[in-house]
Amino acid sequence: MGPLDFVFHLIGFVAPAFALSVLVALAARLLWAGRPMGDSWWVPVTVNFITGTAVLGAGLWLWGRDGKMATYAALVAVVATGQWIMSRAWRG
Repeated sequence: MGPLDFVFHLIGFVAPAFALSVLVALAARLLWAGRPMGDSWWVPVTVNFITGTAVLGAGLWLWGRDGKMATYAALVAVVATGQWIMSRAWRG
């Protein structure tokens, strides 16, 4: 595998974590518009992306291959839980 192929594989590996991070952070801003969430949008995106990439890496390590539905389910659960905590949604 050449260096360019490695970059393409790496981008394809982290793409679900990045897309989910952006969409969840945007949805949180729209759904909880009345709550003070801070001015920066990139902080939750970055935190969600890092935790999402860690989950994808753990799934790759655990099962030895990428693309298992259990890994994607864990990705959604971890990113959504992290966004819920960062949004302080339990305060009602």
